[in-house]
Amino acid sequence: MPASRAATRVSRADLLRMRRLAQAIDGPRESDAASVGRRLLALQGQDFAAGCWALALRTTGATLSDVLADLDAGRIIRSWPMRGTLHFVPPEDLRWMLSITMDRMVAGLGRRQQQLGLTASDFERAADVVTGALAGGRTIGRAELMEVWEAAGVSTTGQRGYHLIYFLAQTGLLCWGPVIRSGNGNPTQALVLLDEWAPAPPPLEPDEAHAQFLLRYLQGHGPATIRDFVWWTKGTMAGAKTGLAVLGDAVTTVESDGVEYLVTAELADRAASTPATRAEKDAVHLLPAFDEYLLGYQDRSPILDDGHFELIVPGGNGVFQPVIVAGGRVVGTWRRDGARVAPQPFAHLTEARSTRLERAAKAYARYAR
Repeated sequence: MPASRAATRVSRADLLRMRRLAQAIDGPRESDAASVGRRLLALQGQDFAAGCWALALRTTGATLSDVLADLDAGRIIRSWPMRGTLHFVPPEDLRWMLSITMDRMVAGLGRRQQQLGLTASDFERAADVVTGALAGGRTIGRAELMEVWEAAGVSTTGQRGYHLIYFLAQTGLLCWGPVIRSGNGNPTQALVLLDEWAPAPPPLEPDEAHAQFLLRYLQGHGPATIRDFVWWTKGTMAGAKTGLAVLGDAVTTVESDGVEYLVTAELADRAASTPATRAEKDAVHLLPAFDEYLLGYQDRSPILDDGHFELIVPGGNGVFQPVIVAGGRVVGTWRRDGARVAPQPFAHLTEARSTRLERAAKAYARYAR
């Protein structure tokens, strides 16, 4: 832990307020989805629609069309930077993130690739074919790519096609780029060559990359424990400690309920100098499935009661429901009915919270229209 400052004791409410400020859920919000991506570094995106709302709700009023326009322009992209999970990330940050996570992620794929009968020559052939298909700024949908690979003698049966895309994205060849507007109204994304879609910035040295990873996580998620960060990246404790040492006085600590959390000195000072407004205290938020406010931490106990976990992840199947957050805590779930919201609170909401829930539902409707 940083030694330059003693840990400041804060209440759980203050801890969660700092997280909401960091995540742009409360306090000043960002102007567009790309700025949200830079602020949080990565937002889970395996559920494309949920990820788009996660970006928009942290802006001053972006609509779904605005988010899709940022994706079309390459101002934010989607790939597998860590944990084997799709995330929305800034294009300028993906490569240095992969420089930290790629080796461990690829090493963990060997057994599954063997089960699927995938060999090094399969990946080489698949890479050559897709590079030829995309060179020159072209794009390709997933189904079309499977057809191209099959025509070139690269089998995509079973889950082979998915694992080919996954591996080639993990190793920095591909990423998900512009939006494909489908006839059913559910947009998806096309694949592009990462080097063409997001020209490479200067690389970071390993220690600098570790420090950047930790700093950017804390800027968009803090306060958080070092174990939260290691879980979030599926990195190593040694790498996290290296990054922490490099950051020095840029990071301090706060203590809540006997747990020490890392927080940027900037966020700690900002929260201390700006008391919570009435709007922040009374706000009710409709967060999407897999939102970073809940899933950005290994320990979710400050946010969620253990007894409600089954309601958030029915059957423990790993599929997180959209959640209602009030006072920084999860107080219910909700579901989409077109652009309408059907709330399912865990308990009766006060009249004030019900009113603010209606406002949040109207904000979602404006976004989705």
